Amino acid sequence: MNDWIDYAANWASLPRDTVGQLVQTGLIVLLVVLTRFAVLRVVRRRVTDVKRHYYWRRAINYACGFFLALLIGSVWISGLRESATFLGLITAGVAIALQDPLANFAAWLFILARRPFRVGDRIELDGHIGDVIDIRLFQTYLMECGHWVDADQSTGRMIAIPNGVIFRQTCANYTRGFEYIWDEAAVLVTFESDWRKAKSILLEIGDGVAQPFSAGAQDQVRQAAHKQMIFFQNLTPIVYTTVRDSGVMLTLRYLTPPRRRRGNAEKVWEAVLDAFGNESSIDFAYPTVRYYQNQIEGKPDARAAIQPQAPASS
Repeated sequence: MNDWIDYAANWASLPRDTVGQLVQTGLIVLLVVLTRFAVLRVVRRRVTDVKRHYYWRRAINYACGFFLALLIGSVWISGLRESATFLGLITAGVAIALQDPLANFAAWLFILARRPFRVGDRIELDGHIGDVIDIRLFQTYLMECGHWVDADQSTGRMIAIPNGVIFRQTCANYTRGFEYIWDEAAVLVTFESDWRKAKSILLEIGDGVAQPFSAGAQDQVRQAAHKQMIFFQNLTPIVYTTVRDSGVMLTLRYLTPPRRRRGNAEKVWEAVLDAFGNESSIDFAYPTVRYYQNQIEGKPDARAAIQPQAPASS
């Protein structure tokens, strides 16, 4: 080995110590790569769950990168000490030129430590909504939802967001702490409709859709209350009444898992259409033009007095 190092040093016109360090670096890289390949192969055979396999793969990659940097640093550290001043100037210049990548790296450490989101969470970050599919050193990858697709369903696009955005923008997490969101269905009925009956029908429909989630939501609220100030007075569906220009607005508010929002909204509206279609006293309202004669249609005590007409002149 020494003869090969001497030959390489003479051929490349490099100091013998430098060539030796390069050889050691190559051997370390080869050893770490082979070790990573062997461990990943074992994990691939024994771990069948996709999510667990992802976490194993990321942990192995981080561990290999850490040991690689540590071992290579131990080989070259003596040479680095000799040029500390030069490297200090280079480091300052690199920090200025690469401030965005460094901010992204610092944000990656923050994401791993504080966990504002994890792989599998649905989040909104920098104006983009999606499911987190990967978190890397400099970027977080989302499978986009919403945009031109209604009810937050997937568009099929993958979005790469710089990690540093987490320091500048608000991050909304749909699934952390409390894995349900509130959704609403606003139904407008005419003033002449039996709105009280329509309200009771909407409440029955909401109970039927949200009932499977009520027990789980109650358990999650109790668990989340130990860590964060999360509490709700009422987790069951409720219907609110409001008056609009064209009729009475009945708004059904109910819990739903984020990824089942569109399917549950479809169930609600199909049930509403079927139920209201069978009721002769309930009718949907929509913008119309209607002429109202108070003297004839108004309540007896609220009708305007009919003005006598002047006799026609001869």
